[in-house]
Amino acid sequence: MEGDSISSVPAAAAHLTNMTTTDMSMGKIIFYEERNLQGRSYECMSDCSDVSSYLSRCLSCRVESGCFMVYERPNFMGNQHFMKKGEHADSISTMGMTSGIKSCRIIPMHRGQFRIRIFERENLSGQSNELQEDCENILDRLRMSECMSCNVLDGHWLLFEQPNFRGKMIYVRPGEHRSFREMGISSTRFMSMRRIIDTC
Repeated sequence: MEGDSISSVPAAAAHLTNMTTTDMSMGKIIFYEERNLQGRSYECMSDCSDVSSYLSRCLSCRVESGCFMVYERPNFMGNQHFMKKGEHADSISTMGMTSGIKSCRIIPMHRGQFRIRIFERENLSGQSNELQEDCENILDRLRMSECMSCNVLDGHWLLFEQPNFRGKMIYVRPGEHRSFREMGISSTRFMSMRRIIDTC
């Protein structure tokens, strides 16, 4: 592959209290300035809040190990896309990111139970339900018309704007997510949820 290569080696990771449950050491993604994995490249093994600090633009990428979430804006904002191991030759056409990839988060591998409490309204209010497994349609299964905030108790999850894991998605990690609009995405209501299981 032609083009200059820039490497990113993360600083020594903080010791995690339970490495058997969450492991952030298994992830590597390479970004390319041009489509079809061409041009200058930047290798990343951790979160990156602004890919443009290293490349003038990013139109394709290759995930060598682990799973990542990529974002159309810096600082993990805007529309998001889940990336598994493999080549992603054209981020614009396949992900709908008109200006390319601007930031990314590594998704730690999680082993153990999964729990998420979803709320009908922002600020963790309104009707709520707790899930421990994937849910393809919260209206059919839980009689909830929408999900506008959540509290992730265990594991890492993807939320989708449409039933059956379709439409725009967001990645939510452990903690409270009181307003999806603060993530800079156009969708603030989600109808299906899927666990990110250690299979990527």
